[in-house]
Amino acid sequence: MIFYTRQPEYMWAQSLNLIAIAFDISWFYEGIEDFKVTVLKNSLVKVLSMIAIFVFIKGPNDVTLYIIVLALSTLIGNLTLWPNIRRDLNKVSLRFLNPWKHFLPMAELFIPQIATQVYVQLNKTMLGVMVNETSSGYYQYSDNLVKLILALVTATGTVMLPHVANAVSHGDMHKVNNMLYKSFDFVSAVSYPLMFGLAAVSLTLATKYYGPGYEEVGPAMMIESIVILIIAWSNVLGVQYLLPIHKQRAFTFSVTFGAVINLILNVPLIKVWGLNGAMWSTVLSEVAVTLYQLWAVHGLLNISKLFSSTWKYGLSGFCMFVVVFGMNQHLSNTWISLGLEVIVGILIYTFLIYLLKADIINQLKKLVENKIRR
Repeated sequence: MIFYTRQPEYMWAQSLNLIAIAFDISWFYEGIEDFKVTVLKNSLVKVLSMIAIFVFIKGPNDVTLYIIVLALSTLIGNLTLWPNIRRDLNKVSLRFLNPWKHFLPMAELFIPQIATQVYVQLNKTMLGVMVNETSSGYYQYSDNLVKLILALVTATGTVMLPHVANAVSHGDMHKVNNMLYKSFDFVSAVSYPLMFGLAAVSLTLATKYYGPGYEEVGPAMMIESIVILIIAWSNVLGVQYLLPIHKQRAFTFSVTFGAVINLILNVPLIKVWGLNGAMWSTVLSEVAVTLYQLWAVHGLLNISKLFSSTWKYGLSGFCMFVVVFGMNQHLSNTWISLGLEVIVGILIYTFLIYLLKADIINQLKKLVENKIRR
């Protein structure tokens, strides 16, 4: 940060995030499967930070203050978890601690994080150099919305990881595989409508959400929406399966492989198609990650069973897309029209997967029956 001369105040404000991460113990509550503590406290802090943004941020000159508010909300959110730790954590003598034995396993998990961040930043940088800074900004705006929707799906990884790790520690691989099949079916059932739904409304959503002048974000978002499904699958295979069964190297290689593919494809695709080329490069690199992970688990899982119901979700999602996209192109560009399109899309998708007797319907029936019995 000392050597960063372009708007260094932003860097110093962002440095609060480094302090916030040092106090992050949400991983502990995820490990003991106590999600209520983290969700409730962080939700409260997020609401307060949103109020602070509306109260204190008045114009373009308040960027530094805006960064500080966001960073402080993260720090305060992490600090609110500490009062509970004395109740939940047994006392451990410091002489029994051996942090170095965890260093190499942590490094193996750190590499995929770096690889992912590098190729996301690389896309924006190469767009800025090969096309212009505006295209780089459009990429960021599209990516923000797609990743926001994707978080709804990848959250299952946070919930499932401790369950799977617990089953692995007891040597119950039959249970692990069954959980994987159910989780894969669930994320497929959720990802297909999110992917097709976002693609159907993206052309008008971009200008509605970001305002006039952001028309180019729409087609880019339509292309990038494909990664919602692809990343959802790789999240199940990688985070929920390869990591708990101690196949970190396969997971690390898959992400690194995707980053290399992204780098190779970026130059020709950006040169030919600009912003949309960068989006296709992103999609194809995520496909490469998922294909490698499928190869890595092909001797451990029944691949045909894994995809047994996905055609039902794909067909239902595509039919929903056709109807919603048609509505989107003919209705007025208002939030009311968008809400109507979402409702119609949900009704069509739900009706079709019920008609096709998709596995998720049986899972929901069992869940409701168990709740009633309790």
